[in-house]
Amino acid sequence: MKKFSLSIVAILCVIAALAQQTPDKVRPICGPIIENPTTTGFTVVWETNMDAIGWVEVAPDDGSHFYNRDRTKFYDLRGHGNQVISNIHKVRVDGLKPGTKYRYRIMMKGVKSFEGPSNVDYTRPWGSDVYRKNPYITSTLKENYDQVRFDVYNDIHQKDSILNVLMQGAKLEDLDFTVFNGDMVSSMAWKEKIREMFLTTGASNLKGSVPLFLQRGNHEFRGKDSKYWFDYIDGEQYHTASFGKFFFIFLDTGEDKPDNDIEYAGTMLSEPYLQQQARWLEEVIKTPECKNAAVRIVFGHIPPRKGGWHGDENINDYFVPILNKAGISLMICGHLHKWNVYEPDGSVSDANFPVLVNSNAERLEVTAGKKEITLKAFGPEGNQTHDYSCKVR
Repeated sequence: MKKFSLSIVAILCVIAALAQQTPDKVRPICGPIIENPTTTGFTVVWETNMDAIGWVEVAPDDGSHFYNRDRTKFYDLRGHGNQVISNIHKVRVDGLKPGTKYRYRIMMKGVKSFEGPSNVDYTRPWGSDVYRKNPYITSTLKENYDQVRFDVYNDIHQKDSILNVLMQGAKLEDLDFTVFNGDMVSSMAWKEKIREMFLTTGASNLKGSVPLFLQRGNHEFRGKDSKYWFDYIDGEQYHTASFGKFFFIFLDTGEDKPDNDIEYAGTMLSEPYLQQQARWLEEVIKTPECKNAAVRIVFGHIPPRKGGWHGDENINDYFVPILNKAGISLMICGHLHKWNVYEPDGSVSDANFPVLVNSNAERLEVTAGKKEITLKAFGPEGNQTHDYSCKVR
């Protein structure tokens, strides 16, 4: 009986070892996602089922077959001269023409083992299809915009099926970008949740075409794998973007309780992080891009509120006084799981601009013009649930 038990254990160990073997074929399991769009380029991010070397091939959308000629190749340059071997790939495509459509395909070679420069065992290379399916298509930003269209989702909290239903209503051909404005997961205890609980669904619905701005909420700060959030981000988490004269500020609003709260077990430095960010914001509002903009819109997960939780007051105390000097037209937030609008009357926050709080189960559709911004919210059934408009300051 003892020998039989040992045999079972041995068999289970073999099965476990086989399950952990490196795959024989490399395949994408998330993406591609377009990030950090500019007038001359964009970044392509995707994840593979194993460590690999990845690159992107780009062709103009000129009617020629993708295989008409050898297409320009762009590589992941994070290795500072070495090829990046990773399961998450970030390839910057640059040197393109403004306001122009481009076709692209993602390429990869899986790395089964890497003993040294002369001893690398690759899988068979793989590239996204250009035969039965069209190559991915995206566009560089135009130099001028009469209006900008974007959708916002927030507080999905791992309800991937709801996100998928909400995104079915998006009109990709009309979108300039999409924002995931925080709390897309409930915890970052396992990094796989980023992909499994929302990002694969988001990427699939955006079809490698519409740029995505991926912002943290307070729940993305939590958990042992929270550091892996930045694997999927091209650049800093607080940043700006310009679409012609439309200027967007993306804030990283931190946690909602004091750093020394027992729930965080001494792992948080949200307060000094927000102070650092406030110093950055002071410089941002002095830039020509901000000062000369026709429209200025801010994104942040936690809304500014007086007398609310600590995180709400932090946003009101650290950021609002700076933003009040910048001629902001609108701030878009989430966090509270219900639709609300705080008008600039001093009753809720000190902001001299309206603050719109989007619900946790609605798609927010925004059309920003140079005179007016209109917002409409849509529920899972596709029905319009809310609307709001405000004049551009």
